[in-house]
Amino acid sequence: MVMGNVATEARSATEIERIATVPDWYEPYKISQAIRAGGLIHVSGQAGFDEQGRTVSDDFLEQGRQAFANVERVLATAGASLADVVKVGIFVTDMAAHLEHVIALREELLSEPYPADTLLEVSALAQPDWRIEVEVTALDRR
Repeated sequence: MVMGNVATEARSATEIERIATVPDWYEPYKISQAIRAGGLIHVSGQAGFDEQGRTVSDDFLEQGRQAFANVERVLATAGASLADVVKVGIFVTDMAAHLEHVIALREELLSEPYPADTLLEVSALAQPDWRIEVEVTALDRR
């Protein structure tokens, strides 16, 4: 009987499940919004766009808040929240202009213990008007 439980646990640890919201704005690009695997939820990069795929504003903080809201929506679909996030990746197009804004967003939207983080400046994101993109890894507590 114990062996059956062990096999079940091992099988579930190796399963990969696609997570998608409705609408799934990444489907046309053959990208999963998130993947549940190995006790973690890996959320693809989210930018400051609304459900119709339109950039919400030219303002960095508004884009950042929307990017985190999109992350939060994907996490909620997976049964998780920002409180479950253990790792954040933040990509910005102008580090010098927005480092203080990134710190403010982290303070506003995340809580202690703050997740591990990678912050990178990139030359461009998928859309020319995007200024920030956020990806996360969260614990799967279900």
